[in-house]
Amino acid sequence: MSKPDPARQLIEHLATSLADGTFVRLILSRPVRPKGELVKVFARCVQLKRQPHLSFTFRYSTKDITKNMSLPAGIEWVRNHLGREFRSALLSTTQRDWQFSALESGGYRIVAHQPAITQAPPRDHDQPRKSILDESAHDWLQGLGVIDATGKVRDRMADKHRQINRYLEIFSHLADDCGWRVLGGTGDQPVPSGDPPDGTAESFKNQSSAAFASGFTSMPVGESPPGAGGSPALPELQGAELLIGDMGCGKGYLTFGVWHLFRRIWHIRARVIGVEVRPDLADSSAKLAREIGAEGLEFIPGTIDSAELPRIDGLIALHACNTATDHAILRGIELGAKLILLAPCCHKELRPQMAHPEALAAVLRHGIMEERMAEWITDGLRALSLEWAGYCTKMFEFVSAEHTAKNLMISAVRGRRPFTSASARDHIVQLKSFFKIQSHLLDPLLDETACLNHSPTG
Repeated sequence: MSKPDPARQLIEHLATSLADGTFVRLILSRPVRPKGELVKVFARCVQLKRQPHLSFTFRYSTKDITKNMSLPAGIEWVRNHLGREFRSALLSTTQRDWQFSALESGGYRIVAHQPAITQAPPRDHDQPRKSILDESAHDWLQGLGVIDATGKVRDRMADKHRQINRYLEIFSHLADDCGWRVLGGTGDQPVPSGDPPDGTAESFKNQSSAAFASGFTSMPVGESPPGAGGSPALPELQGAELLIGDMGCGKGYLTFGVWHLFRRIWHIRARVIGVEVRPDLADSSAKLAREIGAEGLEFIPGTIDSAELPRIDGLIALHACNTATDHAILRGIELGAKLILLAPCCHKELRPQMAHPEALAAVLRHGIMEERMAEWITDGLRALSLEWAGYCTKMFEFVSAEHTAKNLMISAVRGRRPFTSASARDHIVQLKSFFKIQSHLLDPLLDETACLNHSPTG
């Protein structure tokens, strides 16, 4: 019996979902021949003249082109291009998601996942949407060189602008999971401009409630957990004011973005502090914040370990190199952060220690495989350690691998009593034992005495 054709399977799922109303969206990516610089194709279902149509958005590097087709014509177009012109596709439905992708050995495969979105989107052709990076963001975007004086995104900063959008979309959904958005004085729910990335931010919006809320015991926002560490160098926060720390913030693109999201879009009383080891960058960002009157936005020089902070609600550390990510995890737990958001970069600590278990030795003799396994183990231990500390974690790609290979993001939302799950601790011990890892920067979390020092609940 011949194996089912993955492309045909995806087309069948597409047709079925359009027929029964469970279709959410379709994304075609990784073009075989990138002539004309076509990057991706997005498809959604819309009503035109009282009839359902597939609306295709063809994304090029410098423009978008939209074409509407009847359902039969749209399905036929996908059939003619899937696997021939595009090597990857993601079909999202309210019942199941299907990922179609090319294999390195040749051919294709299709993999089913739990649905990221469980409610079909509106079919209105013109959907009003309020962008986070609207005109109210022009002052800091222009100050950082992302846009020019007319508000146009500079050509060389197009990727940065899109990255800020995607990051803020992810952060906004995580803020919902933390219960922060309800503090605002508006019911508006703006979204970043442009289409969401494949299976990342938009997935979070719909996975969040069920994934994060299960078994959680929430702490009132703005309330400092008993025994939380931190220095009193900065004034203590009062009331429901939130404090977000962005560690290793660089020029502050995302720091300004988070501040803008809380203060200008949601009208939430929040302080955002960017911490940067290079004093010149911290000073220039602080100067821009003063120039635009960014109340509640601060930049201070320092490291993840040395920065003097009170208790915080959220800790961000994106592209923290090597063990800096682990330092951020320890600091976030110690300061009682409800949300810890990480994008690891470089993984040098564990590779020299890592043994080659017999079953994997033939594979790990290849340097590139050993390197990737070291990354996998390092980030796996980080996620497990956060779960041991009472967080619910998710790991996902937050930007396309076409832009950077360092595109893994780890999000952790605290909601369970820390250091009480024997199985969570066992997972860490077993993984370290399997690869004969003797020491890891997060090992203090496994020590009963040290747990008291890092516990956000005392």
